[in-house]
Amino acid sequence: MAVPVAFFALFFAYPVTAIVGRGLKAEGDWQFGRIGEVLSRPDILDVLWFTTWQALASTALTLLIALPGAYVFARFDFPGKQVLRAVVTVPFVLPTVVVGTAFLALLGRGGLLDELWGVRLDTTVWAILLAHVFFNYAVVVRTVGGLWSQLDPRQEEAARVLGAGRFAAFRRVTLPALAPAVAAAALMVFLFTFTSFGVVQILGGPAYSTLEVEIYRQTGQLLDLPTAAVLTLVQFAAVGGILAVHAATVRRRERALKLVDPAQTSRRPRGAGQWALLGGVLLTALLLILLPLGVLVERSFDGPGGYGFGYYEALRSVGAGGSSTFLVPPLEAVGNSLRYALVATLIALVIGGLAAAALTRRAGRLVRGFDALLMLPLGVSAVTVGFGFLITLDKPPLDLRTSWILVPLAQALVGVPFVVRTMLPVLRAVDDRLREAAAVLGASPLRAWREVDLPLVRRAVLVAAGFAFAVSLGEFGATVFIARPDNPTLPVAVARLLGRSGELNYGQAMALSTILMLVCAVSLLLLERIRTDRSGEF
Repeated sequence: MAVPVAFFALFFAYPVTAIVGRGLKAEGDWQFGRIGEVLSRPDILDVLWFTTWQALASTALTLLIALPGAYVFARFDFPGKQVLRAVVTVPFVLPTVVVGTAFLALLGRGGLLDELWGVRLDTTVWAILLAHVFFNYAVVVRTVGGLWSQLDPRQEEAARVLGAGRFAAFRRVTLPALAPAVAAAALMVFLFTFTSFGVVQILGGPAYSTLEVEIYRQTGQLLDLPTAAVLTLVQFAAVGGILAVHAATVRRRERALKLVDPAQTSRRPRGAGQWALLGGVLLTALLLILLPLGVLVERSFDGPGGYGFGYYEALRSVGAGGSSTFLVPPLEAVGNSLRYALVATLIALVIGGLAAAALTRRAGRLVRGFDALLMLPLGVSAVTVGFGFLITLDKPPLDLRTSWILVPLAQALVGVPFVVRTMLPVLRAVDDRLREAAAVLGASPLRAWREVDLPLVRRAVLVAAGFAFAVSLGEFGATVFIARPDNPTLPVAVARLLGRSGELNYGQAMALSTILMLVCAVSLLLLERIRTDRSGEF
């Protein structure tokens, strides 16, 4: 536990505490009265209200659209199922900047809807809600569908034999069993949409602002640290409560159900109704997931002189078309992102692997508290972390403000929870008697780990590495503060291009987003190839 605790204390707790302290301290004294002052401002109350209700609306809409998909993937066996499963999961590992860009190409000025019917939905709440459904569709499908596929269908069939109708049998037998999984999925979707940043910033325009966007505006544009500190505390408290409820829901699900092999519950659709349901899910996947991604790719090739690689060629030069957005060619962001993500993945694997190994010891409250510590980066604004890095890691012996390692460190903070959640179930499944037998035969603890644990968790390590790499590649909230102008990452480069007017900047943003999407998709497909049933689910 020592190394992970030291890592989180130095690169998470210290920067966050420092930035909050600067906002709430004046002349050495804590000014807690500022909390009431900030929370009583009408503009801040509007931000809190919009953040909450858009998260609730996004969660409800995602459940409505994704639950039929969860049923199809759980109960039906059809050609191309594994490929479609991977396709619907692509949005979850995409950076939010790419998601926003894809929907901008579909719903924004000059987008597909604008060209066909003269309709623009960017800068409206509908664009935000649809993008959130796109991003979180896989969360519901894989969380609920994973459990649904393991429920014994004979229980519902027995209710039908006893006279219950199809809906009554589902409501009284299946739904209570699925309720914890549905609640867990809903809480996860609410968490992701409550802390939404890139999607709202790109699609919402100045009219809409979530807590995360407002923290960025107060910190990076207005330099109003007191307001940003109060909003950070509010977001941290809200997300902490969500994670606590989520953890309780997961524990309930693990205790309450007896599961069967998914192979016993899956069959080909039968009857017109089931085929219609399958067709509806496929159509939803086409319109909701493939269409925005397809439009994004199409816009990246649609240049002023017709279709071609003009925008991709422009990424190789500095200041093309009179633009001074970058100090280096935008294409260099690809290499920067890959290097940063690889280093961040290695850091996340080391820290997350040690943490997962410590959590397998089940040492009571201390370990449970340690487990909660690992999830804290998901509950604190990434913008706060990034700005905290700038004001704390700027003095010897940790003067890292101009060092390239700063970006991978920030990205690794987000990757560690994914590594822990992927490796922990597999490590806990290793029989302790195998380790004890190795020790009896004279193996040292290190050799026992190398000979016993590592072969059994190798696939889980690869899966964890895939998730950490994809998450690191798309991290934006903290990186936008600490990425140097001469070494931008892909998400930062996309955001900069979208922030400038001009057709060339817009086209280059589409091209860079397409490149980033392809890199993330390849990572996911490799992850899906090595996925195991035990370690591959969310």
